[in-house]
Amino acid sequence: MRRLARDVLLMAVATGASRLLGLAREAAIAHRFGASAAYDAFLIAFFVPHFLRSLLAEGALSTAFVPIYTRLRVGGAKGSLGDSSTEYQEANEARLHNGADAACQDSDRFASNLLSLLLIFFPVTVVVGILLAPAYVPFLASGFPAEKLSLAVTLARIVFPFIALIGLAAVFMGVLNARHRFFPASFAPVWFNVGMIVGVLVVSPAFPHQPILGLALGVLIGGAGQLLSQLPALRRLGFRFRFTLLPLHPAVREFGNRMAPAVVILAVAQINLLVDNKIASHLPDGGIAALQYAMRLFQLPLGVFAVSIATALLPRLSAAWARGETGRFSRYLGDGFIASAFVLLPAMVGLLVIGHDIICLLFEHGSFGPSDTVRTAGALSAYALGLLPYGLVYVQTRACYALGRTTLPLLACVGAVGVNVALDLILVGPMREAGLSLATAGAGLVNAIILFAFLRSSMRWSREQGRHLLAIGVGSALLAGVVFGTRQAIGGDIPALAVAVPTLAGILLYLLYARWSGLWSVVGGFGRSSEPNG
Repeated sequence: MRRLARDVLLMAVATGASRLLGLAREAAIAHRFGASAAYDAFLIAFFVPHFLRSLLAEGALSTAFVPIYTRLRVGGAKGSLGDSSTEYQEANEARLHNGADAACQDSDRFASNLLSLLLIFFPVTVVVGILLAPAYVPFLASGFPAEKLSLAVTLARIVFPFIALIGLAAVFMGVLNARHRFFPASFAPVWFNVGMIVGVLVVSPAFPHQPILGLALGVLIGGAGQLLSQLPALRRLGFRFRFTLLPLHPAVREFGNRMAPAVVILAVAQINLLVDNKIASHLPDGGIAALQYAMRLFQLPLGVFAVSIATALLPRLSAAWARGETGRFSRYLGDGFIASAFVLLPAMVGLLVIGHDIICLLFEHGSFGPSDTVRTAGALSAYALGLLPYGLVYVQTRACYALGRTTLPLLACVGAVGVNVALDLILVGPMREAGLSLATAGAGLVNAIILFAFLRSSMRWSREQGRHLLAIGVGSALLAGVVFGTRQAIGGDIPALAVAVPTLAGILLYLLYARWSGLWSVVGGFGRSSEPNG
């Protein structure tokens, strides 16, 4: 299919369902645990699995896997890998000669070989992670008292097997995305959220003395659901896993070479969150939880739109570059910028204007009180300033991987981490949680600027695209005025109205403006002009 816009829309719908269910999950957690010491302990316990989830599902594994898998399907292994293995080629020719797997494409043999290696790697990783929990958990939360730290260690040992489940699911996701089956892969995280909700509502009551254990078990239920839910789509594609360790597919070596700098990039990027958590662990109980609730709302538009746009672009950018179509590559990259700004800039101003009301509506019930709302709203307002920069980072990082320039995101990330750590230390005193989130937003801006400077030579930026960005800025300013005016007019006595009416008024105005200004046709045709005809 030729329409990139359709793929983005399908992923946005699937990811939107996941993110909305994620909000329901956070609301259930807020009602049950609030911004409490127990939830702080859970978040620290889940830090390493969540880091590896980001690394595998949305980071290094998929961005390294998809370009290689795509190239193998476009041009085959022969002459395209820049590496060869006589042992592999001889064994492959023998298998083909015998007719054992003549129908199995080389790309699927690469995926099967990688999955086979991961089936050995992940169990070992899980065992090591469980045994070393008493060593790394105190490092992550140096400000926790002894009882809170002990609970975090117990929870870390429960949730650590999640890494194996999500790692295998990430390869499945990569196969589906590379073959332009975006909806099943994007919808799979829905089952992760379902599992955690089951953990809160069903499993937690079984542990009256430590109900947070039910949430930890819900992580494993959700991870299994995310893994298994992708199997039917893979089967429909004709993908068949065959356990194969040797001979090693030559693309596995290239995958390792591509993934190594990506792992470093993600590890460096996670220093931001690690530093935030370590500093927040010295704040009163609930500091880490307040950052998490704010981050969930911040990530909603990023996950629904920015990730969808970047994920849909990656196989297309990779294919265009592999074919030497630099003009199409540049157009795809420009389309990604315009589409990201079209959605994320108005989302940013919306969160700034009514973020407090959204938090009050979603979370302020049960164990989550008004003071928790104030702390979370301050963090959300600061996070929101980084919404567009982080969206552009998603697009630009994928472009770098399609180009094979994997060191560029690393350099940008190192610069961003330096800014984040410096701002953390400066701002946490006067602003507490809001200072930590403002530092994160500043780091995202630095990251986006550095990547743009590196990619500028690969992007033919036209005056028309500049006019589109200016029009998006004007539309976002109009949206901000309407949302603020509507919110002031109706008051805040009824939280649902304080959120729904300004939101609907702002969206309606922005869509009408987009229609009048011509932006709607630009974004509606996102990527269409640069799609291949076949």
